[in-house]
Amino acid sequence: MALRTDLTEMFGIEHPIVLAPMGGVAGGVLASAVSEAGGLGLIGSGAGERAWLDRECGLAAAGTERPWGIGLLIWAVDIDTVRSVIERGPRAIMLSFGDPAPYAAAIRDAGIRLLVQVTNTDEATRALDAGADVLIAQGSEAGGHCGHRATLPFVPTVVDLAGATPVLAAGGIADGRGLAAALTLGAAGALIGTRFEATHEALISVSEAKAIVEAHASDTERNRALDIARGSAWPAEYPARTLRNPFLDRWHGREDELAGDSVALQEYRDAAEREDLNYAPVWAGEAVDLITGLESAADLVGRIAHDAEKAIMDTAKRCASAPE
Repeated sequence: MALRTDLTEMFGIEHPIVLAPMGGVAGGVLASAVSEAGGLGLIGSGAGERAWLDRECGLAAAGTERPWGIGLLIWAVDIDTVRSVIERGPRAIMLSFGDPAPYAAAIRDAGIRLLVQVTNTDEATRALDAGADVLIAQGSEAGGHCGHRATLPFVPTVVDLAGATPVLAAGGIADGRGLAAALTLGAAGALIGTRFEATHEALISVSEAKAIVEAHASDTERNRALDIARGSAWPAEYPARTLRNPFLDRWHGREDELAGDSVALQEYRDAAEREDLNYAPVWAGEAVDLITGLESAADLVGRIAHDAEKAIMDTAKRCASAPE
């Protein structure tokens, strides 16, 4: 049984699996591996730094002739950045964390599919008004920056609101059962992030990958301390889920105090430059419980798709055979 959805039809792909465009993780090699395996790979370009994009888009184009795309942070870009991304010829551009309206027309006029990630119903309505081709309903179980809604009730809410516009589920999905659940909720597929960090193609260090494989959901927390320590301009309404570390434990609930402590901020920056994971963030969602080792992105895409098909068929058999 092939999982055919509005998403797979829209992009001509085999599986309703989309790589989350994780900054510093999802480069051209990982994106092309996901696309070549039948999903949709997205490069995580964040603010659209041009030299980095030149390199990573070149790697993606060299790695596959199948569709791939680029993700941008709305709050961190301007129209010139968006036009620069358009020139690189992606099949999809994903906008997240802000109002997509200023950039939607340029993307759609270029014949590029517009994906918009949303974290609440107001954002979903705004994205639909802007003409989004696909909405991504992101729950707070996600790794990295996120909103405040749980995935399970949020996805069907966005599906009902979106009508004919396809919706992807994101947040806490790491295996075929999660994809099957997303499809059952009415989504056209899943955007998966943390699970793809634990692949050979991801742009993370060996120590970060090891930390993700060994972690449990209870080791993650949502915080703003790391954005404050990094001097990041991330909007305060979007906390970030990361693995806990001693620096976070020390400053938990004391974010305002941290912002004014120049000694602590310099201590953090010095340690982060050394990639000391007692300080530096390891972006990870609650699905880390389901990650038991590193594997290739291609194997992962195939296994998630296969296991989702099996989960759907097993559920149908189990429900059909249940006594009345």
